[in-house]
Amino acid sequence: MVIEIQSNGQVGVASPDVVHMMRPGLLQMAALPPLALYVHIPWCLRKCPYCDFNSHEWAPDQAQALPERAYVAAVMADLEASLPLVWGRTVHSIFIGGGTPSLFAPEVIGDLLGQIRARLKLSADCEITMEANPGTFERERFKAFRAAGVTRLSVGVQSFSDDALQRIGRVHDGAQALAAVTEAVQAFDTCNVDIMYALPGQTLAECTRDIDTALGLGVPHISLYHLTIEPNTLFAVKPPVLPEDDDAYAMLDLITERTTANGFERYEVSAYAQADHGCWHNTNYWQFGDYLGIGAGAHSKLTFAHRVTRQVRLRDPRRYMQAAMQGRALSSSTDVALGELSFEFMLNALRLRSGFDLSLYTERTGLSVSRIQAALETAQAKGLISRTGNHIAPTTLGFDFLSDLQSLFLSA
Repeated sequence: MVIEIQSNGQVGVASPDVVHMMRPGLLQMAALPPLALYVHIPWCLRKCPYCDFNSHEWAPDQAQALPERAYVAAVMADLEASLPLVWGRTVHSIFIGGGTPSLFAPEVIGDLLGQIRARLKLSADCEITMEANPGTFERERFKAFRAAGVTRLSVGVQSFSDDALQRIGRVHDGAQALAAVTEAVQAFDTCNVDIMYALPGQTLAECTRDIDTALGLGVPHISLYHLTIEPNTLFAVKPPVLPEDDDAYAMLDLITERTTANGFERYEVSAYAQADHGCWHNTNYWQFGDYLGIGAGAHSKLTFAHRVTRQVRLRDPRRYMQAAMQGRALSSSTDVALGELSFEFMLNALRLRSGFDLSLYTERTGLSVSRIQAALETAQAKGLISRTGNHIAPTTLGFDFLSDLQSLFLSA
């Protein structure tokens, strides 16, 4: 099933009827996976030149105020229209991403969470994560966000170096980054810091300083990202000079060495955490769990008895808000094709260092293991995975050449 708006459409389409979703199909799901909720807040102070996310600039001195309350009302209308698709299911995590969600006032975030709780059943230990930037304006709100119900903060530091931050177009400086992380560690029981490496002009010594600074501040979780040039970004038009591949690999080796020495485990290809500080929301993605995405440009992946469906919301914030209030926030809703399910599962599950049991593959895709047997044998012969009984895990070589490993399942 594919539902899409026309290019000249003024509003989106309504959420597919749940009876339609439950019609007979080729898959036979024995159980539904855990469910998470993603809420997208699309505004930021300035669009970073490397960013390809659905974010839209808003400055505090603009004549029109940020439409916080109106946007929350639209998001709630979007959720209301989607409730039949997830009725009775427990939500185990909420992730508020962007953009820069910390531009919204803490009382607005508290109201958003309160309205979500009124509509969805949350687990007692539901993890509620919010992204934030290190600017002074946002940092002064961290304790208030905790009081509003946020349990985990993810701070987009990227670097503690003034020069590096300027080269990648960030609006904060190194001192603000230091202050923000210090505040986050004090305000929250667990938090995450995003760090980028292989930045324009970055040396191994500069990368070392960034990692050692984060570790020295007591951060229990670090997400590390290699700067890549994405299409439709400013860097794609005017690409900077990035470190050579060998230098980037040396940085990654150093990151792994430093974090391991400080009691961190590289539990996912880009995520390093101390014990009990892994991100449940992201882990659910990697285990091919379900997530309902609401907000401008948000994506969903939902499982039903006989199909797996992906949805996308309208990207433009104002168009989304107008459409959501009419119960028509979707831009598309598509069933994942039978021939794509194995690759989609492996694209996620192979990112986990601990791997997965083959029973999880069957449970989350509704497919027989025989469908991927040949690809598994090829991956094992190449030394990219290890197999112990029915447990599959990427080897160190498989982690280093993850794209090559995942591509083996394209035709599975």
